[in-house]
Amino acid sequence: MESWPEFNPLRLLERLVASGADFVVVGGFAAVAHGSTRLTNDLDISYSTEAANLEALGRALVDLRGRLRGVPDDVPFVPDGRTLRRTRVLTLDTDEGPLDLLVEPAGAPDYSALRRRAERLDLSGVEVLVASIEDLVAMKRAAGRPKDTLDLEELEAIVRLRAG
Repeated sequence: MESWPEFNPLRLLERLVASGADFVVVGGFAAVAHGSTRLTNDLDISYSTEAANLEALGRALVDLRGRLRGVPDDVPFVPDGRTLRRTRVLTLDTDEGPLDLLVEPAGAPDYSALRRRAERLDLSGVEVLVASIEDLVAMKRAAGRPKDTLDLEELEAIVRLRAG
């Protein structure tokens, strides 16, 4: 497995935004965008499955030289729109770092609701949609892994602080 000692999710987000792809940031980086102190080694997104979006996202993934994480490089794979139409989850390594693509993250509402409830945030000059903290809490609760339980405690504390 490759490592990205200087993994900067903002560079990956810049490339995805520039492609015109319709996506929402979820997972650990979304928690960080809401104020979590969590460290994350990848970027997780959920995305629209509309045909034009799959093509735009696929072009971006090809440009980023997306390759299957943990699979030998000699296995034929092209992360284009055609591939995206046939998959629900992809874990990729790209030229800008690791990227996980999820059509339906556990605990999340359907994409249109996820997108509608997402917050548009400016992350160091990169404007992206980030899953609402309430949707993140639901996703972390559904995932139930030990790291998600820790994230859940922190996200719930952030919700309490925001409420006043």
